[in-house]
Amino acid sequence: MGTTGLILRYAGFAVIATLANLGAQRGIFALLPAGQLRLIAALVCGTGIGLVVKYILDKRWIFDDPLRPARDETRTFSLYTLTGVATTALFWGVESLFWAIWQTRDMRELGAVLGLSAGYVIKYNLDKRFVFRRD
Repeated sequence: MGTTGLILRYAGFAVIATLANLGAQRGIFALLPAGQLRLIAALVCGTGIGLVVKYILDKRWIFDDPLRPARDETRTFSLYTLTGVATTALFWGVESLFWAIWQTRDMRELGAVLGLSAGYVIKYNLDKRFVFRRD
């Protein structure tokens, strides 16, 4: 696959994972009463859902990484999760900042999209170098 195809596929998967993330967040916002706990619960739940969706898509369709025994798969997923720590902090920070300033769903979600977009660019490079590297 060429560079353009890879970029389009990765961007499409980022959109899918972002929609899964925001969908989970909306569910939490609908279920929990207003308050700081609601935002934290939404961030954690959305991030978890988005992480699993993106891992499955990236593993197979971006990095063409074969399915391995559970022990090896756990290691790969752990590394994938670890590379997401800094990018998650970026995403949470931007989303939380937009929420703190505007206190609206649309602006919170715009912050999420901006933070996730920047984070995914960084994460791809980390994953390519440290998680799915070809030895």
